[in-house]
Amino acid sequence: MAYGLIGGAGVGFALGGPLGALLGALAGHALDRLLLAPAEKPAAFSVALIALSAKMAKADGVVVPAEVTAFREVFDIPPENLDAVARLFNLAKQDTAGFEAYARQVAQLFADDPDTREDLLDALFHVAKADHALHEKELVFLEEVARILGFTGAAYARIEARHVRRPGDPYAVLDLDPGASDEEVKARWRALVASHHPDKIAGRGLPPAAIKLANDRVAALNAAYSLITRQRRLA
Repeated sequence: MAYGLIGGAGVGFALGGPLGALLGALAGHALDRLLLAPAEKPAAFSVALIALSAKMAKADGVVVPAEVTAFREVFDIPPENLDAVARLFNLAKQDTAGFEAYARQVAQLFADDPDTREDLLDALFHVAKADHALHEKELVFLEEVARILGFTGAAYARIEARHVRRPGDPYAVLDLDPGASDEEVKARWRALVASHHPDKIAGRGLPPAAIKLANDRVAALNAAYSLITRQRRLA
């Protein structure tokens, strides 16, 4: 059963912090069916994705139609909720709170759930690359959000490699050294595909928006493994 999820001041008060303050400004503008339950963490995920996407658009300086479409692909927004989501997006762009405050609140709420923090970062990459280009300001923004969420160094490179093509990408996607053996590559690929299966996302109680991203993540893992096997002439 679906519930009214982002319901304005009531849920905003329960959520607290800068995300709760932002949501509280939407009193009376319910966003139905964007979350699975009227709970703090699913609300935080959804509001954070909207708010951080808005801040990223502000950093980039322009919102192109493709980015709007990508956002709707991630969120699957019912037509009756489009105005409310747009209002929340615009409020976040104008909010005096910086994106760092939103990211820090998410990092705290999901301190024991790195998978969900990674889901959020994947969603932001999905929106950013919608125009088939990741601009320098967007990459700076994403790297800083990732740092606040606890992904730096190799951990960030692994996530970025799913979205940005750089030398050595397939190994970065699998978080492996290029010198890894064939057996190590195969074992790592199998383990990552299993851990990022869409059923795992659903089991964590996140909104449907997050579940969609699992398919893209598994596709990136499969593409990396396929490229490595071709390079090594294993297939």
